[in-house]
Amino acid sequence: MKKVFVSGCYDMLHSGHVAFFEEAAKYGDLYVGIGSDKTLRELKARIPVNNEQERLYMVKSLKAVKDAWVNQGNGLIDFLDEIKVLQPDIFFVNSDGHSSMKEQLCKELGIEYVVSKRLPHAGLPVRSTTALRSECRIPYRIDIAGGWLDQPYVSKYHPGPVLTICIEPDYEFNDRSGMSTSSRKKAIELWQVDIPAGDKEMLARTLFCFENPPGTKYVSGSQDAIGITLPGLNRLYYDGDFWPSKIESIKDNDTLSWLEEHIWMVPLYPRHDDYDVLKDTNITTENARKLSNAAEECWDAILKKDCKRFGKAFKDSFEAQIAMFPNMVSPDIIQILDKYKDSVDGWKISGAGGGGYLIFISDKPIENSIQIRIRRESL
Repeated sequence: MKKVFVSGCYDMLHSGHVAFFEEAAKYGDLYVGIGSDKTLRELKARIPVNNEQERLYMVKSLKAVKDAWVNQGNGLIDFLDEIKVLQPDIFFVNSDGHSSMKEQLCKELGIEYVVSKRLPHAGLPVRSTTALRSECRIPYRIDIAGGWLDQPYVSKYHPGPVLTICIEPDYEFNDRSGMSTSSRKKAIELWQVDIPAGDKEMLARTLFCFENPPGTKYVSGSQDAIGITLPGLNRLYYDGDFWPSKIESIKDNDTLSWLEEHIWMVPLYPRHDDYDVLKDTNITTENARKLSNAAEECWDAILKKDCKRFGKAFKDSFEAQIAMFPNMVSPDIIQILDKYKDSVDGWKISGAGGGGYLIFISDKPIENSIQIRIRRESL
């Protein structure tokens, strides 16, 4: 029998986990590396519902599992020592657990890398730990274009829009990944389970002030609070202040569904603790103008549902960001991007960069990617 290895946290064990193990076990004897409590705190910024010993006991009890243990490392590759000892034939991951780091490690170690289709057991619904957690209804947000113009030290050079979309938490996106996880944690402190009813812009102002009390040294951009709080696609126009002078929203289902069909995300890794995006900046009037123009073009392309044009503007916005903040990308991220550039219409990394997710614009499926669901007004 071939040896098959999987790794994950497997908190709040459910039928989706069991179906994943059963699918993996079809390839051979299944060995499971479980993320420690420490690793879960680092990657997801939360403590597990079930501690590592309880999770290990439950996973080892499943008939599909040959053996299991708690990984002794940390971070996204917390299983490095264990996988070198086990020497599996196959490393099996699900789509939101896929990363280029894992795939590259398998190439180096001569291990076959297989991505699950995430199929539920017959007659059962698709399950995820995220969907079972009480706080999971607080959305995330994606910066589509114009990011950094929500900072006055950028928009003072040239005004312009920032485009954000409000994302349903169907996945538990990694902490420090540019999905506005810090603002989301503050929203959970304020509202516990979901964005409350009421004036959404006023709620966004409340969240922004709560996250940035008087004396805050580095003020988070207001696109984070607005992107989490306001449903749909939002165009936020900044002209030298922390708060946008104008907000336009698109909430019609046709446009939002079109966006969902053309946005694809590939996991990278969380941002490093010592990451400094503000190092060696080159903020100029010309670069800020390019960023603003790209965001305007992106907005118009979305309104016209023009994927090619949307992709180009999406990429142009990213390149304008990099021109001002070169530390947003690293050589390893560029190397991964190069693998996709010829097959997609546009690309960027989530948030301020340094890790997180690659985001692609394409009218064709992207291998080993995940897709998002945009929050509608009615939810």
